[in-house]
Amino acid sequence: MRVALAGAGNIADRYAAAIVNAPELELAGATDPVPGRAAALVAAQGGVEYPTLEALLADEAVDTVVNLTSPQAHFDVSEASLDAQKHVHSEKPLALTHDDARALVERARRNGVRLSSAPTTLLGEAQQTAWKLVREGAIGTVRAVYAEANWGRLEAWHPDSRSLYAVGPLVDVGVYPLTIVTAMLGPVRRVQAFAKTLEPERRLLDGTSFVPESPDFVVASVELAEGVLVRLTASFYVGPCKQRGLELHGDAGSLYLPTWAEADSLIEQQVRGGEYAKVAPVRRPFHGVDWGRALVDLAHAVDEGRPHRSSGEHAAHVVEVFDAVRRSLARGGLAVEVQSDFRRPEPMDWAR
Repeated sequence: MRVALAGAGNIADRYAAAIVNAPELELAGATDPVPGRAAALVAAQGGVEYPTLEALLADEAVDTVVNLTSPQAHFDVSEASLDAQKHVHSEKPLALTHDDARALVERARRNGVRLSSAPTTLLGEAQQTAWKLVREGAIGTVRAVYAEANWGRLEAWHPDSRSLYAVGPLVDVGVYPLTIVTAMLGPVRRVQAFAKTLEPERRLLDGTSFVPESPDFVVASVELAEGVLVRLTASFYVGPCKQRGLELHGDAGSLYLPTWAEADSLIEQQVRGGEYAKVAPVRRPFHGVDWGRALVDLAHAVDEGRPHRSSGEHAAHVVEVFDAVRRSLARGGLAVEVQSDFRRPEPMDWAR
């Protein structure tokens, strides 16, 4: 599958390296409106520099566009790519509103192409191992989940984090554990939320000051269709700390992953009332985050005629949850219903 990158910014080099290292994939090239960024990327990783998105989409040899633009541009870039008969894998969020996300899902369906979306950390070995244990009843019926996405001050390392502060920590990082939990345990049906800006004065690496457009601390109470209760915390104030990762609590015990991102996360299991003990992953894990794994799965899914695991429908459902959080905040924390559904992904073949 020949893949081109729309956007050559902060994470593009990691995507490009993963594509180059995957036998199923080939890096066709990249485009970026900032002069020099795409040229530098293809000089290091291969492929060609497309002067514009339109030039990239006109290349009939490109099968799939990876949308690595800012969240505010995701919808427009994905829409144009789908209309050009390209498969699309979008960085999160799929879109900024559920209406736009659903429109992309329908557009992909009408055009007969695939729509895939990050985050795809569910496909990691640690996450797949935890999911297998849940399916096999190792901790009994799961009834409560603690999902912590404390990411700290982005401006301490990101060259320009203002677009991420505009969408807020729930959309930027809370999306990771929320996507994992809903894939494992099913769709959301009700949300209540609280949010506040804890540090309103921020400063970029170059000294430019700015005020975050969205609250930098969000807590959401999320009720799943099957009755599981999720406490989801996302923060651009609190950094990675002792309250972090993913905890799943069931009638017979608990599972703990200190990180929901890395495929080689520690996995610990507790029999109810006992001590936590390490659990071996189902296979030797990838070290860190495999940025190309969803693209490899997409390539195989297209070839085999099966659903790909990181679906646009699932990503659109998560965007509706974000909409519900915003409505709950506007109503002083009152409960808001979530209506959409999605086909839950299949486990990886090596984790069944």
